[in-house]
Amino acid sequence: MRWTHWVNFPVLTIMIWSGMLIYWANDEYSITLFGHTYFRFFPDWFYKTLKIPFRLSEGMAFHFLFMWFFTLNGIFYVLYTIISGEWRELVPQKNSFKEAWQVLLHDLHIRKTAPPQNKYNAAQRIAYTAIIVMGIGSVITGLAVYKPVQFYYLTWLCGGYHFARILHFALTLGYVFFFLVHVFQVIMAGWGNFRSVISGFEVVNEPELVPAMQFSGDTDAPATAVELKAAAEKVDEPTEHPDEPVPADEPPLLATHQPELAHEKPTAPGTEAKLTGEEPAPHAETGTSSEELQSPNETPNDEKAG
Repeated sequence: MRWTHWVNFPVLTIMIWSGMLIYWANDEYSITLFGHTYFRFFPDWFYKTLKIPFRLSEGMAFHFLFMWFFTLNGIFYVLYTIISGEWRELVPQKNSFKEAWQVLLHDLHIRKTAPPQNKYNAAQRIAYTAIIVMGIGSVITGLAVYKPVQFYYLTWLCGGYHFARILHFALTLGYVFFFLVHVFQVIMAGWGNFRSVISGFEVVNEPELVPAMQFSGDTDAPATAVELKAAAEKVDEPTEHPDEPVPADEPPLLATHQPELAHEKPTAPGTEAKLTGEEPAPHAETGTSSEELQSPNETPNDEKAG
């Protein structure tokens, strides 16, 4: 669908330009009352600025060549929308005309709330469907003007040669009006929307998520880059009591992690002093020495010897 859109743009531009070269040879549409012309669609300065005069044969050659590209591109577009099911997104719905008015008020900043939409809003549905109908009408009226005898049934269907030419001219003005509004809407939508029309996808900037780390907050959502930075700064801050002992709720070291402690046996008080030859220290709680801790039934060696 995107390819047909971009193919149709230059083809339709050439068709309108070559149609102006043809129209110059018989510029008869104006607003005339009592023999006085009040309005002409294309004044002389317009023709001279675009260098249109006296190029009828050139305009017919380009117009009759590119009309086939225009027709084939339109047929491919219609077939694609039917086969793929995209027509469901294009055809106006029951409330489309009511919502289209709300879209217009929103675009004019009169209404703040935007009406609901899926792929296309109500105004786009009506406009894009109307363009398809206008394309079919341009082909029918163009063939009626191009070969009015061979396609006499189309000429009769259009109300005759002159009315078919009026319809063909009115449809061309409709393309120009649609093009101006379409370009204005693209500009208002911004560069991101225009980029998505060209590439076929839209770039959306989302916050960076790190699923490997989570914080114990109100939710279990992954931490964002901002939260990680704040946590890193909090870890780097110095603590008020660097020598504070480890809390009691910390799990003890396993014996398998310290094998030299697993095979140690408790020693009686004073054993360590005997090995080193030093006087044992007083008891930590009562302040008594090891001699006072001896049993009263035991006597010193000197008494036994006497």
